[in-house]
Amino acid sequence: MRLSVKAGVLMSALVSLWAGACTQEPFPSISRENLFTLEIGLMEDQIALYNLEGDQGIRRTELAMREGLFYISDGKGAKIARYNSYGDLLFMIYNDQTNPLPLTLLPLKEGEIVTRWALTYPLLAPGKITVDSRKHLYVEDQLPDEGHRFDPASKAIFDKVILHFDEYGRFVQYLGQEGIGGSPFPKIEGLYTSLKDELAVVCRLPAGWHIYWFDAEGTSLYVVKLQNTALPIPPDRDMVFASLDAIGVAPDERKLYLKVDYYRDTYDESTNTRSGSEPDSSVIWVMAVEDGSYERTVEVPFFETILTESGRKTPIKLFYSLLGAIRKEQVFLYVPVEAGYALLILDAGSAANGKQHRGFIQVDPDELQFNAFALAEDGILSGILVDNWDIKLVWWRTDKLIGDTPL
Repeated sequence: MRLSVKAGVLMSALVSLWAGACTQEPFPSISRENLFTLEIGLMEDQIALYNLEGDQGIRRTELAMREGLFYISDGKGAKIARYNSYGDLLFMIYNDQTNPLPLTLLPLKEGEIVTRWALTYPLLAPGKITVDSRKHLYVEDQLPDEGHRFDPASKAIFDKVILHFDEYGRFVQYLGQEGIGGSPFPKIEGLYTSLKDELAVVCRLPAGWHIYWFDAEGTSLYVVKLQNTALPIPPDRDMVFASLDAIGVAPDERKLYLKVDYYRDTYDESTNTRSGSEPDSSVIWVMAVEDGSYERTVEVPFFETILTESGRKTPIKLFYSLLGAIRKEQVFLYVPVEAGYALLILDAGSAANGKQHRGFIQVDPDELQFNAFALAEDGILSGILVDNWDIKLVWWRTDKLIGDTPL
């Protein structure tokens, strides 16, 4: 599952939260494997990330990994590439109006056998990407300006479609809200494949969230709509307000994981006036997609640490953020810490609700230029880490944290 790392998702850019001012309890460090390195640029074996002539800022680069194959959606380069774990470029789908002609990849022609190939498609700004068990690709793309639609009722711009390619990278069809050939989506936060190669599209609007669920042929099955003003609140909590952090999608069930954070107002004791708000608690709500019912909740603990500033130590509590979900109802969460991320894995199943695993993944300070992550359904976490010169593809065997949980 990509996070988008789908993941759907993790996040596509990092910031250092306290510039090294915090300390935290030690967690088991998960070994990192550096797989291969790519260059920054426009050529077929490069990713057009930034620092190019006429650069207009970073456009999204997204990652998906399935069965040891890496799929990179290059938004600035208007192309999609598939690599093996050794860094061999296997195929590329590219816009021939914005990319140079490939030098080492042959065109894919009917009846011919090639081992590495390229296909053309008029991609505009590919974004979120996911891959199903057939190795079919689903990629977010943006419509040209004339295809954008503004909806006054929701105050949202609808300008996204999902492109469906087969295992060879050949275009199959595009999906909109209603399915094949449908109307455009609003802003897409996550793209996921689930059981029976079904597809979930998680969209965000100013007033809430829409989740569109399709079968493997592109037929619309369910639409779940959530309003920001109607988020669930546990019955034992009063005088709190809710904020939906993110939505995860189960890869093996028709289930959603809604990670909702709760805040409580604070008051100035001397004037008895509201002075701000503070974190109260965090809960994952497990929702059945078929009827929108909430099956159960899982409490998410705070990440507790010490803020050291000017010689003063202050205990603080932070919310974890939702990274994604893997098989058997395991939910991954993270929080940025010095030199990497602290991970928390919760068992959201009814039998072992709330069972926890913790770990740490290392990301060097010079690799924070740009990051994108992908969480596979078996629990392996892959990442793109970018420094001033190179794009590194790495992974962490985070699946080993759950050694006693059968996947």
